[in-house]
Parts: sequence; C-alpha cells; structure tokens
Amino acid sequence: MSARTSHRSRFLLALTTALTGVVVGATPAAADPGGTPATATPLAVAFDTAAARYDVPRDLLVALGYAESRLDMHGGAPSAAGGYGLMHLTSNPEVRTLDEAATLTRLSPAALRTDATANVLGAAAVLRAYADQAGRTAADRDDVNAWHPALARYGGAHDPSVARRYADSVYDLLRAGFSERGETVSGRPVAPRRGTLERAGGVGTLSTDYGPAVWAPASTSNYTVASRPGSHPVTRIVIHTAQGSYSGTVGWFQNPAAQASAHYTFRSSDGAVTQSVREKDIAWHAGNWTYNTQSIGIEHEGYVDNPAWLTDAMYRASAALTRSLATRYGIPKDRAHIIGHNEVPGATHTDPGPNWNWTYYLQLVNGITGVGSGTVSTSASTLNVRSGPGASYPVVGSVADGATVAVYCQAVGSTVTGPYGTTSVWNRIGTNRYVSDAYLLTGYDGYIPNVPRC
Repeated sequence: MSARTSHRSRFLLALTTALTGVVVGATPAAADPGGTPATATPLAVAFDTAAARYDVPRDLLVALGYAESRLDMHGGAPSAAGGYGLMHLTSNPEVRTLDEAATLTRLSPAALRTDATANVLGAAAVLRAYADQAGRTAADRDDVNAWHPALARYGGAHDPSVARRYADSVYDLLRAGFSERGETVSGRPVAPRRGTLERAGGVGTLSTDYGPAVWAPASTSNYTVASRPGSHPVTRIVIHTAQGSYSGTVGWFQNPAAQASAHYTFRSSDGAVTQSVREKDIAWHAGNWTYNTQSIGIEHEGYVDNPAWLTDAMYRASAALTRSLATRYGIPKDRAHIIGHNEVPGATHTDPGPNWNWTYYLQLVNGITGVGSGTVSTSASTLNVRSGPGASYPVVGSVADGATVAVYCQAVGSTVTGPYGTTSVWNRIGTNRYVSDAYLLTGYDGYIPNVPRC
C-alpha cells in the first residue's frame, strides 16, 4: 500500500469514527519482537490522520493536546473558557475555534465536542487555516519551529506576552518530551520562530504584590476595583481548580466575556504563577459577593477529574503563596479560613475536587516543607511503584534496586513487609507515585522529620 493510500484509509477510518462515535477498526503498526502485529490505538490513528490530512506536524498536535488536557476528553464537558475535548476547541464570544473547525471539516459541533478523532481533526484544520492565512509554504509546514504564530493565535489570548507563553508551553513540551495515554513524544532541540511575538518577551512584568508572580492583568470587565483591606477585610483564601490549562486560564481572565477572574493562577509542571488581579481589588471567583470581597482566589491548572495535574511543584508553590498571604493579612492557617470553591455558600462548583490533598497542602502552608530521600532495596532488580499508598493500587512504574528517590510526603496505607521491616508507611516519590517504606532506606524508622503527611 502506498503512503498516499495509507493516509487516505486512515482518514476515512477517523472520519467514520468522528461521525458515528464507533471505532470501526485499527490500523496495523510495527510488529513486536515476537512477530505479533501491534495495534495502533484510536488516539494514535486520530493524530496520524489529522497530521496527514492537514499537513501539521504530528508531535506538535500531540504536544498541544497534552498542554491543554493531558490528552483527556473530559467526557465532553466544557472548560471554564468554553473549550471542549483534548484539543480544547473553544466556543465563547471571543474565541471561536470550535465553530471554525466545524466550517473547515464539515463535522458537526456535537462530534467536535465529544469525539476524540473529530476533535483532533478540528484542531489540525484550524491550525492549517491559520498557517495558510499567514502565507506558510509546504516547506514551512514541515518545520515544527514555524508553527509558533499559529499556536499563539489558536490560544486566543489578548495580551501578546500571554499569547507567546501559550505557544511557548507547547515548544517546552517538545523540548522536554513526555508520555501520556500511549502517546510518547521524544525530546528534541527546538527554536520556535515567534515573529512579532519575539518582542513580547518571555516573562513579562513581575507582580508588585508577590515577587515570584508574573503580572498579566485581567480585563477590567472581570473584577471590581477596591482598596482592600481598608475597604473590605481579607479573611479567607479560596482554592480553585481551573478546569483548563495555565495559559488558557490566564488568557480567559483577559477576555471581557469571561465575567470571572482570580487573583493568582499556578502552572502544574513547575509551580510557575501569574497574577491577574491586584490583591487590593476584588476578583470574581467565588460565586458569592461577600466571599469575593473578603477573599483571595487562587486557581490551579488542571481538571478536577484528573489527579495527574496535582504535582508537588504546584502544591508547594501554591502553599508558599498561601502562607505569605495568611501572614500578611492575619488569616489563620486552617481549614476554616483556607477553603475550597465548593465550600463557599451557594457554590455550584465542585473544585478543587476530591483529588485535592488538603492534609498535604495545609502542612505545607504551616511550614512543614521538608523533602526526604531514600535508597531502594529489593531482592528483585526493580521495585513496583503504585498510584496510591497500598499494594492494591495499580502499578504505574518501577524504580531500580539501589536507586535514590525523593520523598515529598508520607501516607498510611496497607501493611507491607520488606528489607526494613513491617510497616504501613508509604512514601510518595512523585505525582501519584508511591513505594512502601519497607523497601526504602531513609535513615529513619517510619516517618521522616519535617516531611509532610499526605
């Protein structure tokens, strides 16, 4: 079969899937060492098809999907900005990528919102249209570095520095590499050609309220000017999950149609933070005017149904801000005054959601911030890593015998016997990655001093 025929077959398969929601078949892939043909996943076929049909680099599409959603469709539910699916096709008064995708692909908005194959095709079609409108040639399209302006436009941010950071985040993923839901993108050198956004700068103005934060002001249509704490006492901190990406959330607050904002937003990967509303002013985040007037709102990149967004880097950076705010405004560092959006009277939101670890967060806020370390000891060559503190949790990886690992927090789980005795203590060595303390030499019998519980 020729390459052209293969691409055409994959497109017909993907188009059928998009229209019906049914996976008709699978595309053969390379055989494994035993000679059994491997089967491409529907998601892999979707990316193959979209990349071939619209001449967009495949890894660029995967990285965009990872940045927006961790390649998760979220059951067809919209983000806070009205974005749908793993590629975050958006329909709001300012950003219309979902509608553009419907016109370009002739697929229904319902399919684009709910079907992964259609969603990927739609995003690829929009990016290709943006590239064509910018006069990109076939040679340009083959160069992943030429797609920065199209990505920035796709993000829909009003502020050039936010638009640049949105596109830069995709190139950061291409540079570092990642794996998710069967998709692996290997890291490689990148040098995005940013065009006019090169002058926008990579960081922007820093906050005058909180030193580590970048300042990217929300639209004046999305908050109320005040003079707190003189005009209103600041008595609470409200924790949110953004239901969207970091750059997308910051950009949404700059959209006059949002009618919403928060004071701060944190990035999952490294704990970077952007301020959108001055602390003296009233952000519209809680859905309750009294709580808005008396609180600071903190958003966190991610979705309530996916704990993979809740990294130690984000927890620790957010807790450092909350600790600073609580000290400056005299807010008690407890659960009565540091609350979730779902705890605001009259709240219709569920964030930060059941995956948010309040025990860990409050210990960090109260200054228990140590990171321990340990050396793996196992009779096998590797030790299983599990998604939670117990032997019944799924295996999500392994660590080699003799490896040194960081311990971010410790939890009580199932009892295990190993080289270092019998214990119910489990050590979190990464986001949703746990090993039993029975297999880890930490220098302490059980709990490590100044390492939080989780």
